[in-house]
Amino acid sequence: MRTRSIAVAGVLGGVLAAGLARPLDGQLLKRLKDAATGAAEGEMAAQVDRLVRDAIRCVIDDPVCYEEAAASGEEVIFVDDEGEIITDDDGVPITDRDQAMASAPPQAAPGDAVWANYDFVPGEEILFYEDYTTDNVGDFPQRLEFLNGSMDIVETAGKPWLRATAGSAFAILLGSRLPDRFTLEFPVAWKHGNQWMRVLFSEFQSPVRPRGMGNYQFPHLQIDERDTGIFDFQKDGPYGTAPIPGRITGGEAMVRLMADGRHVKVFVGEQRVANIPQVDLGRSDRVWFVIADATEQNPMFVGPIRIAGGGADLYDKLEAEGRVATYGILFATNSDRIRPESIPTFEEIVEVLEEHPDLRLRIEGHTDGDGEDAYNQDLSERRAASVKRFLVEQYGMDGSRLETAGFGESQPVAENGTPEGKQKNRRVELVRIAG
Repeated sequence: MRTRSIAVAGVLGGVLAAGLARPLDGQLLKRLKDAATGAAEGEMAAQVDRLVRDAIRCVIDDPVCYEEAAASGEEVIFVDDEGEIITDDDGVPITDRDQAMASAPPQAAPGDAVWANYDFVPGEEILFYEDYTTDNVGDFPQRLEFLNGSMDIVETAGKPWLRATAGSAFAILLGSRLPDRFTLEFPVAWKHGNQWMRVLFSEFQSPVRPRGMGNYQFPHLQIDERDTGIFDFQKDGPYGTAPIPGRITGGEAMVRLMADGRHVKVFVGEQRVANIPQVDLGRSDRVWFVIADATEQNPMFVGPIRIAGGGADLYDKLEAEGRVATYGILFATNSDRIRPESIPTFEEIVEVLEEHPDLRLRIEGHTDGDGEDAYNQDLSERRAASVKRFLVEQYGMDGSRLETAGFGESQPVAENGTPEGKQKNRRVELVRIAG
């Protein structure tokens, strides 16, 4: 899928400051203006203002976005993988792609030391996905259960978020009990360091109808710059948290939880903040989100929420079905460049290939139905080839055991009309080659 007006993660400061449906990139604009010094400061500030507000934003790895914008006479500025606008030394957004590529800050590479403890592998059976795209800005998402507070959908640079402007709570109705193995992923953003959020997985922890020892008295996910991880106010069982100063306030942080029975891990970005071998999170057919200390002046934001069940061992599924879909291989936006978060999934694949030396695989790229057919086809082919290249160059796998193919949007496994369906269709599949 190609999007010409790219969602800019780094400009969440603008939403945090203004709380508006249309972004003005308030904090980012101020930061860029502050960098514009010297005799031409006023003129430079005006140029920054115009570019941030009016130019098309293209991810630096997306040449098609740049070429189409240039062909139509539209001005372009560039953003990196994290959504940060790339600027020159004076703080002015760069409009030349070659210059932007030379000026872009180095991106974390798969295998970098900073990702050493990152072993998150997302579940492949998607139980719930909500990105707020099927509801109107200003409404509360229909697929969530409103419990209390004040919440609505806002949009920044084409990217919708659920905003809370008061202490609030909502629930996700799954339709069936959470499995023993599941993963949870969502980004959060807020402005004040004293704000916090909790996610509860058991009916005993319901924020509206507490039972037993009351809400929060059992282990649950806590997101707080001072203590993020698995928390238990009673502290009479296993729990584990770590501080994450500055990871959320004024920006965006991706939170991930991976549960395998009683073994639970929590990650914020590349940082593993909890690794608990035996803790009882509970399981229910609902997941509760509790947001605290949100106000009109200091709103809190929750991005797209993905809940997925874990599945069978990768090789067992290949043996049983001949193919397995993987959702842990991630790419830069509209690019075939592999993101560092993909390493745990690659290590699973490498382990299978090393343990079964006669195994041969075809790596297939698939997209959802958004965007043009030809673009999706080309992107799927390039991504499949990139996976093979990474296995060969980074892990020393024998390239003769690997084939690649791209199918674009031509082989959906679900309807593209729902958020869950699109998620299922955006995948890399491994197919066992007979003989």
